[in-house]
Parts: sequence; C-alpha cells; structure tokens
Amino acid sequence: MIRAVLLSTAAALLAFPAAAQDEAGARRILERTPLIDGHNDLPWALRQQHGNDPHAVDLTTNLDVSTELHTDIPRLRAGGVGGQFWSVYVPASLTPVEAAKATFEQIDTVKRLAAAYPDVFELATTADDIQRIHRRGRIASLIGMEGGYSIADSLGLLREFHDAGARYMTLTHSATTSWADSATDAPKWGGLNPFGEEVVREMNRLGMMVDLSHVSEETMLDAMRVSEAPVIFSHSSARAVTAHPRNVPDSVLRLLPEDGGVVMVTFVPGFINEEVRAWGAARSAEDARLKSLNPGDPGAVTVGMQAWIAAHPAPRAGVEDVVAHIQHVRDVAGIDHVGLGGDFDGVGSLPVGVEGVDAYPRILAALMANGWSEADIRKLAGENVLRVMRRVEAVAASRSGARPSLAKLPDAVSPE
Repeated sequence: MIRAVLLSTAAALLAFPAAAQDEAGARRILERTPLIDGHNDLPWALRQQHGNDPHAVDLTTNLDVSTELHTDIPRLRAGGVGGQFWSVYVPASLTPVEAAKATFEQIDTVKRLAAAYPDVFELATTADDIQRIHRRGRIASLIGMEGGYSIADSLGLLREFHDAGARYMTLTHSATTSWADSATDAPKWGGLNPFGEEVVREMNRLGMMVDLSHVSEETMLDAMRVSEAPVIFSHSSARAVTAHPRNVPDSVLRLLPEDGGVVMVTFVPGFINEEVRAWGAARSAEDARLKSLNPGDPGAVTVGMQAWIAAHPAPRAGVEDVVAHIQHVRDVAGIDHVGLGGDFDGVGSLPVGVEGVDAYPRILAALMANGWSEADIRKLAGENVLRVMRRVEAVAASRSGARPSLAKLPDAVSPE
C-alpha cells in the first residue's frame, strides 16, 4: 500500500514539469491562433446578479474567490481566449414577445460590456474580424442567440437580430418551439416543421450559423439536410460517452465530414460524466417523489432533499472527462470537426480543474500529452470555427441577390 502511494506520488512529480511545459506550449500556440469559445453566459450572469450593468462588477479583477462568476479579464487572458461568443440567452419560459425584448436587451448588454473595456474587448461579426482583433491583442466579442423562440415566429425579427450583430442562433433551448423539437422536451414536429426549414434557409441567406445544441436528433438531421452552410453545436458533447439527450449521437457525428460543421465540446458536468448525469437524474426523481408526498409543504421537501443529498454525495467531473469527449468527437467526426464551447457562467458547477475561463491551456496540455500535434491544437482552438464561419459567409454572399423570405407560421400551428 505504502509502495503504491509512493510510486503514484513519484509519477505525479515527474509528470508535473511535462504538464507545465505543455501548458506553456499551448499558450504559445494561442498567441498565434485565436482560441474561440462557442458559448459563455456572462451576459445572463450580469443580468441576474448585477442588473445588466457591466460596471457593477470589476472584471479587471480575478473574481474566482470573491464572486460566483467564472469569467473575468485576468482569467480570460490566462486562458488565452481570443474570440468569445457571448450567449444572449433568455429563458424558454418567457412568451415569444417577452423573449424577443429580453434578447435585444442582452445584445445591448454585450455591446455595453465591450464599450466598458475597450482595450480588452472588440465586437466582431466575421472570421476576418476575429483574426484582426486577435492580432491587436484584444478579445473578439461575438453574439450568439440561444433559443429560437426569441424570434417570436417572425423572420423579420430574425433579420433584425442579425442586423444587431447575432451570428448564430440555437434553434431551441429546453422546450420544443412552434417549429423545432428540443432534445429535452416532448417532440411535436418530428424535427423541423416547414416553417422551421424556412428559418434555416433564411439564416443561410443572412450568414447566421445554425446552432444545433439543445435540439433533438431529428431536428439535427433535418437542419443538416436543409442547410446549405455547415452547422455548429456551440456547446454540446458526445452522447456515446455520456448518455445525456443534450449530447450529439454518433449517427450525427459521422455526418459532420460531409456537412463541414463543428461540435464545440462543453464542460457541463452532467453532460460529460456519466456518474454526475445519473446522480442528477436520481436527485430530480427524489425531488419529484418528495413533492408528491408533501403537497403544499415545501419545507418538508427541502428537509428531505437535504437528507437525501447528505446520504448521496454528488460525484465530480474532471479535466479527464472533458478530454474524453473532445477525443471521441475527433475519433468519430475527425479533427476538422471539433471545437470548444465551455458554457461558463451558465452552470452552477464545473469539473475539477476547469473552474473558470483560465482552464483552456490545461485542457490543451492534456490533449498534447495524449499525442495531439500543434496543428491539431490549432484546429480545435479556433481554425475549425473560422473555417465554418467563412463558409457560412460565402453561402450568404452567394445569395446576396435573393429576396428576404416572407414565410409565416400558420396561425393554427403552435406547441401545446
């Protein structure tokens, strides 16, 4: 026993210099290649905690201890982040009109965030913008919409969101919309209905990336069939590794070489670690059981849940889980179709070793230790996303003479 511990400790000590060297190597790569993260919910955290005021918290300070934020400027710099899609998420529980209003407010928050720190952030809408801004030593700030309900079934609103700077839209969030099925809600349309297909076509015409995180497998397949441009998954992982419906099945991963798209692997513990996923499902089941036994008595439910959690400690995910998902996407889809989409500030907990936006060099170092080359790391970090963006932009340019779609959702069509 003692000998095993000594050997384990010695191995860890011997590995430490190599790990530090790999992290330094990863940072050197990111000086030349912008690391582009597909999804960060800092704008929503600012809305919830600070009244949508970027000045209400000092982002020039490392906030990993003093606040619950996963994101600040020192950690973005330490993480080598060169391009960030800021999510302008709003809840699926809002009415479509409320969601549209709130999404425009969140876009305004991103723009005010960039204006508050002009030496750090600069707004970007194209692949060339990202590379230009990165060369200037700033972080390219892009806007990604999360939830197709925000367009309120209006292609006119979709166009206005694009004009406001949005460069991708996640077709659904947690709930099925009036035109697309979600991965975590009952299906209504078998994927996309005809209006949903028109949404995808209009996104192609505009040059807005079609984001398939959160959607059902049928919606993924329909969108990939309809879209002329490559699709993205801004923050999803591999279902074959962790059996969560939010993850991408191998049947879809195998289509990516033909589609040209990219899966940006997320770090949400329940999406990347099977034990964490199963624990979360058991916790939800226990919560539902206690509520059914104690109607109108939330105090009893709280006490019961506290006892259950004490008896069933939550497992933790780690860097190795992130690496496993990145490796699986590469193994099935290929090195040209994998990226990074952390979902920082959009979750309550993160894997051990991935507690903030400074974690990227650690993740890249772990991959390099597993044999990934510098060229591989460049593709994962940002080159794959830049390629997809350029193709999306090219498709839009080829349709520059096409008229905007006037398609409308039939009045009788709506989810229950």
